[in-house]
Amino acid sequence: MNDILIAVIPVVIIGIVCAAVLVIASKLMAVKEDERFPAVRECLPGANCGACGFAGCDGYAKAMCENPETPTNLCTPGADAVAKKLSEVLGVEFEDVVEQVAVVHCAGNCENTQDKVLYSGIESCAAAKLLYGGKGSCTFGCLGLGDCAKACPHDAIFIKDGVASVYTCNCIGCGLCVKTCPNHIISLVPDVKKVVVTCSSRDKGAVTRKVCKNGCIGCKKCEKVCPSGAIKVTDNVAAIDYDKCTDCGACAENCTTHCIMVTDLSGCHHFEAE
Repeated sequence: MNDILIAVIPVVIIGIVCAAVLVIASKLMAVKEDERFPAVRECLPGANCGACGFAGCDGYAKAMCENPETPTNLCTPGADAVAKKLSEVLGVEFEDVVEQVAVVHCAGNCENTQDKVLYSGIESCAAAKLLYGGKGSCTFGCLGLGDCAKACPHDAIFIKDGVASVYTCNCIGCGLCVKTCPNHIISLVPDVKKVVVTCSSRDKGAVTRKVCKNGCIGCKKCEKVCPSGAIKVTDNVAAIDYDKCTDCGACAENCTTHCIMVTDLSGCHHFEAE
């Protein structure tokens, strides 16, 4: 019996000492949480999409509590309703959220281009891209296997005629499709804008024209007619600076291949390249 006690007592003493050390350490090394954090976190939708620029909703909530300079209007999916709640909880002035929608910069559908190979592998854009850049003739275009659609939490993006299209009414601007696309042809655009470039090819004009009837050939006509200098051709493809764009539509009217189009991104409709 004494032998058992001799073995047990030291273990009990060590356990008590370790427990005491842990309790003391938890008190001394505890990270104090801002009392406002739970309330701020409760305001956020929990999408954890990263559209705000932080590591999920927890990261954004923490940043707002720790840094008064952090804007309360960065949650695009939550829109103005979330921004208003955050401003009330934090006691700051309400800031309007610029809602955004996803835009697919590719018009390489079945009518405008063709496949270069018959693909019968995994139904994934990421997988298809590993095989000679995908099945399409244009290696910069939409791979058409729906990785973006699978990533979308609101069924706002779908595949039609081999190209991703966006149902703007469902799009919350979370940007998950943008991160998922292996060819990086999807971007978020303010839903008040109307002019969109539907091409991402960086090949020279002659090459682009051979593989897609709707591709940008880098002729720079759009640059010359834009009154505000909002559109530039870089790496053989036109791109719009929406901070300068006035939605006049001059670039679309003068585009040789009609790869620049005017649409109403604020409306509840299907946005797809013509």
